[in-house]
Amino acid sequence: MTSTAADVRTAAAKLEEQLRNLPKVSLHDHLDGSLRPETLIELAAEIGHELPSQDSEELAERFRQNANSGSLEKYLEAFAHTTAVMQTPQNLRRVAKEYVEDLAADGIIYSEVRWAPEQHQEQGLSLDEAVEAVQEGLNQGMETVAEQDGVIVVGQLVSAMRQSDRADEIVEVALRHRDKGVVGFDIAGPEAGFPPSRFADAFTRLATEMFPTTVHAGEGDGIESVRDALVSGRAQRLGHGVRVAEDISVIEGDVDSEAGEEVFQVELGPVARWVRDRQIHLEVSPTSNVQTGAIAGFAQGQPPELSDHPFDMLYQLGFNVGVNTDNRLVSGVTLSGELALIASTFDYGLGELADFQINALESSFLGHEEREALAGMILEAWQ
Repeated sequence: MTSTAADVRTAAAKLEEQLRNLPKVSLHDHLDGSLRPETLIELAAEIGHELPSQDSEELAERFRQNANSGSLEKYLEAFAHTTAVMQTPQNLRRVAKEYVEDLAADGIIYSEVRWAPEQHQEQGLSLDEAVEAVQEGLNQGMETVAEQDGVIVVGQLVSAMRQSDRADEIVEVALRHRDKGVVGFDIAGPEAGFPPSRFADAFTRLATEMFPTTVHAGEGDGIESVRDALVSGRAQRLGHGVRVAEDISVIEGDVDSEAGEEVFQVELGPVARWVRDRQIHLEVSPTSNVQTGAIAGFAQGQPPELSDHPFDMLYQLGFNVGVNTDNRLVSGVTLSGELALIASTFDYGLGELADFQINALESSFLGHEEREALAGMILEAWQ
C-alpha cells in the first residue's frame, strides 16, 4: 500500500529528524555532487567562475529545480560548476573534509565516496596527486569527527569515466592506493553506448588483483547493461541497478475467494534471478532515480513519482537493496531524508530501514572484522 504525495511529505518531515540520530551506511554518493553551496560560492569567487546565484539558498534551490525539471541536461549543469572549483589540492582537501563532516552530521558512520580523478586535472594535478589530496581531506574530516566523539569511516571509490577510455590508467591508480584509502573501483558517465565490455581488460586486471568493483548499470540503460556489468564488469554491486526490474514479469491471476484480492504471479528472468539469488547489492538512490528518469518505464503516469519506483517490489522479492543519495547537493537530499521518504511512501517501519543499513554494510568493501564491529553499532541503535 502506498500513500499520497501530500501524506508522504508530511510523514517524511516528521521522521527525518528521528532518523538523523541513527547510524547509517552510504555506498553511492558522488563527491562532486555533494558540495556545500556556501563552499561552492566561495571557491568559485576565488577563481572567477560564474555561478547562477551568489546566495547559497538560491543556488541550492536552482540545482534542486534543475534536478526536478525532467531534463538530464539541466540535472548535469551543477557538475560543470562543482568540478570547476575542484582542480587544486587545497580545494579537493577542503571539499573532502567537509564531505565527511556533513555525513557525520547526518548520522552516517560508514561511507564509500565515489569520484573520478581524471576530471580534476585541468590545473596540472596528476591522478595520484588528486587521489592523495582527497584522502588527506577525508582523513582530516574523520579526525575532526573523532575529536567530537563521533564515529565515521570513509573510503574512496575511484571512478573511470566511460566516455574517456582511460579505464586502464584509472585502474592502476586505484591499485596503487588500495592500502591508502581507496577501497574499490567504479565506472561512471553515460551508460548507453559505453558498456562495461569496452573495459574488459581493466576489469580482468582488477579481478586478478582481487580488487572489488561496483558498476553503474540499470540507470541510464536497460537489462543488457546490467548483464554486461555482471559478466564483463564482474560487479560485486550495481550502481542504482533499478532497471533490473525490467526482467521481472508480473502476471495477473485469479481472485483469492477468501481474501477477496487479486493474486499476482511474478516471474524473474535470468538476469533478475541471478542478481537476486546471488544477492548482488543494488545501490538505489530513490529521488535521483525519479529525477533522471531511471524509473520512467515503471511509471503509471508522467512525470514519474516515487511511488512508481520498483524499490518495494524488489525488496519484497528478496533483492539486496540499499538506500543512497547519489548527489546530495544536486538532488537536494540527505540520507535521513531519503530513508524517511521511502518509509512514508511504502509504509516501512524502523525494522525495514535497519535492514537497508545492514544490507549496505554487508555489501560494502570493508573487511569482515570492520563490518562486524559497525554492524553491532547499527543493530544496537536501531533496535
